Amino acid sequence: MTYTYRRLAIALVLGVFNAHAVPLTLNQAITQLKEQNLEIKAAALDAKNAHNDVKLSQGYTYGSLDFTQNAIRSNEAGNVFGFKLSSREADFGDFGFSDFSLTNPNILSVQPKDLNYPGYQNFFQSKLTYAIPLYTGGKLSSYEKIAQEMEKIKQLDTEKVTAEKIYQTRKSYYDMALLNHSIEQLGVIQKNISTLETTTEQMLKEGYAKKVDLLEVQAKKANVERMLGEMEANKKLLFHYLSFLLNQNVTEIVPPTDDRAHTTLTESEVLTNNIDLKKASHGLEIRSSMIDVATSPFLPTVGAFAEASSADNTFLGDFSDHAGYTFGAKLSWNLFNGGIDSHTLEKARIDQLKTATEVELAKKGVALQFDKIQTEIESLDYQIASLQKELDLSNAIYANYEGRYREHLASMSDLIIKQSQQIEKIINLQMVKNQRNERIFALEKLTHGANQ
Repeated sequence: MTYTYRRLAIALVLGVFNAHAVPLTLNQAITQLKEQNLEIKAAALDAKNAHNDVKLSQGYTYGSLDFTQNAIRSNEAGNVFGFKLSSREADFGDFGFSDFSLTNPNILSVQPKDLNYPGYQNFFQSKLTYAIPLYTGGKLSSYEKIAQEMEKIKQLDTEKVTAEKIYQTRKSYYDMALLNHSIEQLGVIQKNISTLETTTEQMLKEGYAKKVDLLEVQAKKANVERMLGEMEANKKLLFHYLSFLLNQNVTEIVPPTDDRAHTTLTESEVLTNNIDLKKASHGLEIRSSMIDVATSPFLPTVGAFAEASSADNTFLGDFSDHAGYTFGAKLSWNLFNGGIDSHTLEKARIDQLKTATEVELAKKGVALQFDKIQTEIESLDYQIASLQKELDLSNAIYANYEGRYREHLASMSDLIIKQSQQIEKIINLQMVKNQRNERIFALEKLTHGANQ
């Protein structure tokens, strides 16, 4: 039985291992990125919290309902008399009528002892109070609009973080494709050098080559192996970085078959979907609402309240008989405060105009950035086409010099120089392709990053 359980456990472990060992495609990586990236999760929590701010702003319009329970014992004259009135238990004796005498000529100077020196009195009062703002000059509704716009901005912040992480993920995938392509090309060169090394060793034995020729070949071979080692190390770093982005261990991916990224974005699409422009638009709405807030002090505020209470010298004693009710409304209107409200309103209007100007400036800035990146991509396309032709020529020249070396028509130094030029073209082409991909992704990042 134990053996069966052990086999089952091993099968489960192997199943989990194989599940994680499946190479991730770019689309799968982006899906997992959106679900598991910690920075995206943190930004989403900020957006969720902003929704609570909206609910908070809405809550003020519903007023407040408060319950108060007093339990007091006092012999202070004012308190005792007030307690009895609130409990509807006051009698003429509480006014000191026992000390009055109609035959006393100084009746007005008599100090009623029962009123001034009462005994201890218990007071238990239950009170329910509801207050609601009926009209605030538009202040509460304006604050609600501001909270709603802030929630939208936080949601856009989440989109922006997501777009940035998608940009980094896509770039990592295309960097891996470039590295694989470069490793493949350097692998061909390494193979050629190994073949050349074998040929040179044979020619050295036959007396047709010098020892220095072999040393040059071996030095070049070591240099290529060093470059291949660096590229393999860069691949490991990319896997570590992808593991960080996806918040899981990534050991194998499916790089794009084409190491050059492409996009069909237009300027109008960028201006429509640019996250910063959307945020600026919501910021402009907030400034408009701030004008409404600054206008509200010029208008009156109206509030209403209702109160129900019951009091007795015992807890909940004669609750219904001693019940009392109060309700009313209050209007408040500030007529003058030294011109502060006027200047506050003017300041809000100027801020709104400034924000509107900044929004227009931001649109022009994004359009300029789009044109700049497009121009850079076109320039890099020309460079890639040129470098590819130079690499093809360099490959052909190397093959020609290798044949001439075998026929003793060219020296090993000439051959090594041509091979160095060949390697240089490969590295330069990789660098330019990498720059072009980065510019493509930067163009997509100008929008919401959803163009995958």
